[in-house]
Amino acid sequence: MIFLAVRELGLLVLGWMAAENDRSVTEALRSWDGQWFLAIAEGGYTGVPASLVDAFGNRTTATPLAFFPGYPTAIRWLAGIDGDGGIGLVSAALTVTIAAGIACSYALARLGRHVRGGSERAGLILVALFAAAPMSVVLSMAYSEAMFCALAAWSLVGVLERRWLLAGVACALAGLVRSTGAALVLAVALAVIVAIGKRQDGWRPWVGGLLAPVGLIGYLAWVGVQTGTWDGWFQLQERGWGTGFDGGAATVRFSLEALADARSVLEVTTVGLIVLAVVLLVVCVVRRVEWPLVVYSAGVLAMDLGSNGLMNSKARLMLPALALLIPVALGLARRRPATIVLTLCGLALASSWFGAYSLTSWAYAI
Repeated sequence: MIFLAVRELGLLVLGWMAAENDRSVTEALRSWDGQWFLAIAEGGYTGVPASLVDAFGNRTTATPLAFFPGYPTAIRWLAGIDGDGGIGLVSAALTVTIAAGIACSYALARLGRHVRGGSERAGLILVALFAAAPMSVVLSMAYSEAMFCALAAWSLVGVLERRWLLAGVACALAGLVRSTGAALVLAVALAVIVAIGKRQDGWRPWVGGLLAPVGLIGYLAWVGVQTGTWDGWFQLQERGWGTGFDGGAATVRFSLEALADARSVLEVTTVGLIVLAVVLLVVCVVRRVEWPLVVYSAGVLAMDLGSNGLMNSKARLMLPALALLIPVALGLARRRPATIVLTLCGLALASSWFGAYSLTSWAYAI
């Protein structure tokens, strides 16, 4: 209920701002990457309309392969359940997104109880913080973040509870949804190595560790076969979206330029969120948040902030770094109920406005 309440607030604010800017809410919720996911769900990788092009306005037969298959596959399955067209692709996409957000919420509530100093209250606050994250508008869109976050959160639950099959299967599925699965594979693999070194849980860590990278490696290998080169997916990202790992040089340049001329609220806020994310990661280390969670979130940040490409997507791509919210949740859990409610309501309102602004007033992709 907490997740749904916060996201409903976000949709109400989006509806208001969309009307003020002569935009359609439905169109906003399926814009940008959502168009690609819906097209792949409808016609597969070979049936994507030629009108969809990359960030440079180009298109080849391989361009759609830049998008992972997990989310559009789930959309296609749900849309086809009722025969005769089912419930429609857009409705199916938004249903998958909301269902994934709910599933993620249950996992986060569980993580909030498991972490050092955690409690049931901390878990519920963690859910609210996730639903009210700065770019949480994508948790209501035809985007794959909600599904990935759900699978990542449940995989991390499996790691902390030493339920290695859950950790491995959820990690494998997450690797079919987003490339960020690499950070999750790293965290699960290291946890498995530690468990095997301590001779814990018999054969289960071995199986979980073997399963974890299957989805990510499998898809990247398939794209390599389709493109005729082992790094085909990475080349698609570089050619189509200018995305490659540069150690953070582009992020630093973008941050300095955005602060120098302050061209938009979105760009300046993005810089602030980048700084906040790094600070929260340090706090996670100092507060001794469980190391698999820190490793995973550090990996997410490294992949996001260490890459060039579309700078306007930085805030969205940080959303899966779930552990960054844990110190905030633990801190709030020790406050009075009134303080907790006022703080969370303020964050929900701020994120609702920011998300609505990014879809209705900001002219570029997020």
